[in-house]
Amino acid sequence: MVAIYTTVITDEGKWLVARCIELGVVSQGKTVEEAQKNLKEAVELYLDDAPRMKRSAKHRAPIVTTMSVTYG
Repeated sequence: MVAIYTTVITDEGKWLVARCIELGVVSQGKTVEEAQKNLKEAVELYLDDAPRMKRSAKHRAPIVTTMSVTYG
């Protein structure tokens, strides 16, 4: 089975932190490519270990947007 999930990668200083938004799985790496590879492995392990009910559940893609904030 193939599934597509939303990934967000943020720069956290020494590490790039990769998050799978729908599943809450997180990993890290020194490069974007390493963070993506590590997250993919972590998601695959998570899905292999998740109960059947959780695996078959449909995950809706999150709504990603921006907002304007006035400060200072």
